[in-house]
Amino acid sequence: MEINEAFGIRLRQLRKAKGWSLLELSVRANVNHNYLCDLENGRRNPTLALLYRISEAFGITLSSLLLGIELIQ
Repeated sequence: MEINEAFGIRLRQLRKAKGWSLLELSVRANVNHNYLCDLENGRRNPTLALLYRISEAFGITLSSLLLGIELIQ
């Protein structure tokens, strides 16, 4: 599994645990809805600043956002 795919799975898990749609997360994190969709599907590489905004939207630390994300070769 690629790192982008692993992050996408983590992002989707966190979003669904909150009961949020992609649109709601996009508003809370000030990120384009389509970009978030691409992140969840492993098609984008987020910047550190974007990861921070997403973690703030969830009310968690950046390290918690990335918890369990590992590159499996």
